[in-house]
Formats: sequence, structure tokens, C-alpha cells
Amino acid sequence: EVKLVESGGGLVQAGGSLRLSCAASGFPFGDYDIAWFRQLPGKERREGVSWISNRDGSIYYPDSVKGRFTISSDNAKNTVYLQMDNVKPEDTAVYYCAAVSTDSPTIVPNEYTYWGQGTQVTVSS
Repeated sequence: EVKLVESGGGLVQAGGSLRLSCAASGFPFGDYDIAWFRQLPGKERREGVSWISNRDGSIYYPDSVKGRFTISSDNAKNTVYLQMDNVKPEDTAVYYCAAVSTDSPTIVPNEYTYWGQGTQVTVSS
């Protein structure tokens, strides 16, 4: 059974830090790209906030989080992390991790195969 389980969400003050974890099982972790998405309050669309290839270590961030968020992967633990620093109230969202096996790197939500259940991050001002 494929599982992606996020943890580490919670309430944090603006300017603070939070580390999210995504524990994966049931698929060949090292062959997959893992991305973090977020869904802002009242929005249907999920926004990609980071991506990492477990095959070659490539990483991508959109400008909205570049310099504040850091994605990393521990292939021995089948876990991907999202370190969130200097968080802002506009980072408040449900954060999801997702996995896809592809030769064409993507940050498009619909192209991802497996999804976690999400973890809530709330940033107070």
C-alpha cells in the first residue's frame, strides 16, 4: 500500500520556523520526484512550493519561497523534509507532499501520482 504521511504542521509566529516531514512507503522512493504543494485558505488550486528529484538531487523553488524554504530528502529513511524559515502569514495553508515517477520534471499538481493527506500550517502575525 502506498502511503505519504505528512507531519510537523502547526501554529507558528511570523518570522519563525517550522519543519515538515513526508514519510513515504509502498513505492520505490529513490525513483520518484517528491514535491510539496500548498492549498491556501479558500482556494481550490494547489501551489507547488518545492520539488526534489530523488534520482539526481535536483531541486526547484518558486520565487515566492526561494531563500526561505529548503527541501531535502533522506533516501535511507524514505522521508522528504521541508524546512520553512522566516515564515509569513501568507504561508498559511494546508501543505501536501506528492510523488511522481517521470522523466520530465514537473510541478503541476495533476501530474502527480501519490498524495499525502496534508498538514495544516498557520502563521500568526
